[in-house]
Amino acid sequence: MPTMTGTVTIVQESRFQLTDDAGVSHLFLLGHASMAEPGQLAPLQHTQARVRVTYFQPRNIIGMVARSVEVADASGH
Repeated sequence: MPTMTGTVTIVQESRFQLTDDAGVSHLFLLGHASMAEPGQLAPLQHTQARVRVTYFQPRNIIGMVARSVEVADASGH
């Protein structure tokens, strides 16, 4: 499954925007079977934490569906 690393810049309920290292922003939605909870997203935004998101791209949604959101270390791992 693909992964992306970046900073959580916007959070609204179970949706969030991740800005990658190239400055490109991506829309994610937490999947219903996600290993993250909506309440965990706002603190990540407030601290501007670097995170690693494992996701998939569904055909019927504009954004990507996050399967997991983990704090990344300085190297992005």
